[in-house]
Amino acid sequence: MGRLLRRGLLSRVGRRRGRSQTAGATSSPPSNPCSWFLSRPAPAPDTIQHVRDSKHIVVFHKGRYFKVWLYHDGRLLRPREIEQQMQRILDDPSEPQAGEAKLAALTAGERVPWARCRQAYFGRGKNKQSLDAVEKAAFFVTLDETEQGYKEEDPVTSMDSYAKSLLHGRCFDRWFDKSFTFIIFKNGKMGLNAEHSWADAPIIGHLWEYVMATDSFQLGYLEDGHCKGDTNPNIPYPTRLQWDLPEECQEVIETSLTSANRLADDIDFHSFPFTAFGKALIKKCRTSPDAFVQLALQLAHYKDMGKFCLTYEASMTRLYREGRTETVRSCTAESCDFVLAMEDPTQTVEQRLRLFKIASEKHQHLYRLAMTGSGIDRHLFCLYVVSKYLAVESPFLKEVLSEPWRLSTSQTPQQQVELFHLDKNPEYVSSGGGFGPVADDGYGVSYVLVGDNLINFHVSSKFSCPETDSHRFGKHLREALTDMITLFGFKSNSKK
Repeated sequence: MGRLLRRGLLSRVGRRRGRSQTAGATSSPPSNPCSWFLSRPAPAPDTIQHVRDSKHIVVFHKGRYFKVWLYHDGRLLRPREIEQQMQRILDDPSEPQAGEAKLAALTAGERVPWARCRQAYFGRGKNKQSLDAVEKAAFFVTLDETEQGYKEEDPVTSMDSYAKSLLHGRCFDRWFDKSFTFIIFKNGKMGLNAEHSWADAPIIGHLWEYVMATDSFQLGYLEDGHCKGDTNPNIPYPTRLQWDLPEECQEVIETSLTSANRLADDIDFHSFPFTAFGKALIKKCRTSPDAFVQLALQLAHYKDMGKFCLTYEASMTRLYREGRTETVRSCTAESCDFVLAMEDPTQTVEQRLRLFKIASEKHQHLYRLAMTGSGIDRHLFCLYVVSKYLAVESPFLKEVLSEPWRLSTSQTPQQQVELFHLDKNPEYVSSGGGFGPVADDGYGVSYVLVGDNLINFHVSSKFSCPETDSHRFGKHLREALTDMITLFGFKSNSKK
């Protein structure tokens, strides 16, 4: 526990490695507000640190930071005792110190101002002690003052708002350098904002499935809503972290917040459940559910943009020690043939089914190659790193690595389905996670096949791009899925 990162405005849940893909690309560097730093030495490079035994968390509430010990009398706090500590923070009437409320914006904006600010103001005294408390905490917790979650009366807007809040919040109420920020909203809904460098989305997904199940089904609550167990008045109160942030530092904080808000406000995020059918019906088509969804994404993209694009699908390589991911380039000649046949009214069902089978088999073949270490993209990346080290210009690498991933996709697999019965407890099903677009003019699509009859999708793009629209893409995706299942003689929600 307690991994932290000193890198860029990075992925949130499920994002690909890179600098600022929450919003797709880095913003331009701030100008005048940081010019006074120019005479200072260059900042140290970003590093990943691993704290092997962290015994506290840091909680953010209404612009204040609190250190909360997780142990008392040599044991972990019990749920009711943790609730007691959270209530003490909620009841604390103190006001934020100067600059404290928006301090975390430093972790959301440009890296150089944060590094230089860290060097100038957080290397000694109370600022160093408080920053150490944050960075050595097991994880970061935000008691968010907003209310989020699915609302039946407003399903579209409520889920979009929920997703965007978890993706970036207000850009100063999540500590983006931490392994993850655990977010509890005012109405009791929860979520995670995960930094991507230390692990991939399935790791956080594995954790979240366990939390969703054990919170209610094992730990449980009393009828009045409190955690089971008793309070303990002997546990020391949470400690307010102390900061001394001069005006120059506060200016950098405001500049970083402006930079981060510019990125966050540009994200068009659409999160929605697809309930017409799920993997149970797809399996009756005798094909891989992932191949089916990936071909639907290709069809949806063609409906949406009228063209094909380089497509990224993440494949896990955890068959190998410390394996992370490989790329499945799921836009193939075979998938294009199938999509064009679906859009050609002269093609028969039989012809389309034949092309679907060829395309799905090609996709499954590529996925198997990626999983077993025979993909090409990590190999190309290694060649790129070596070429930079040797200062060798490679026209081939320059060409092959220059094209952007305008459709970046990822499936978050369910891993612990035995923890609770999905059909009997649908209210405990997570909607999965999402990430921002990788290209300025592209889409980021994440999906999770939940049980047998539900697929949750998350679609992101940029408002600033006139060609993309996340809700329009979602509409085309639903159409594509329905068109494809119809090929097999099935109807939505069919028992056939």
